[in-house]
Amino acid sequence: MQHHILQRRIDTPLGPLTAARSAAGLSGLWFDGQKHHPGDLDVPEDDGRDPVLSATAAALTAYFGGKPFTLPPLDPAGTAFQREVWKVLLSIEPGHPSTYGALAERLGRASAARALGAAVGRNPISVLVPCHRVVGADGSLTGYAGGLARKQALLALEGAAA
Repeated sequence: MQHHILQRRIDTPLGPLTAARSAAGLSGLWFDGQKHHPGDLDVPEDDGRDPVLSATAAALTAYFGGKPFTLPPLDPAGTAFQREVWKVLLSIEPGHPSTYGALAERLGRASAARALGAAVGRNPISVLVPCHRVVGADGSLTGYAGGLARKQALLALEGAAA
């Protein structure tokens, strides 16, 4: 269970996000109504001065503006396998989606595409940990916790054929 200590709402062109941080870094970033959204967090609202949440907001502004950005420190809570999958998501280049099977092979677990898919779906840091860049084997837009319309919009923003 993640220990969130602070939160901030961040407006984006695809709707507001709730950002949460732990003592070590960004621990969650969810669209309203997103699958696996933790619901209302019982932690204080940021006063606008927290460095991790400010870096998160700056990264999102740059991302949606098509500019390079620096990731804030990341601290997603999950199993060792989930964290391994989320780390490999960071290696998928914008505009070049990957498939679940290709990611499973990259992890050296070619038979684990289904388990990998479940881990991708549980990614707690939307947009910045780019689970939206994972597509079906035939290139189809498969599930996205934030909704397929958002997945399509994010891929289009990155210049991928969606």
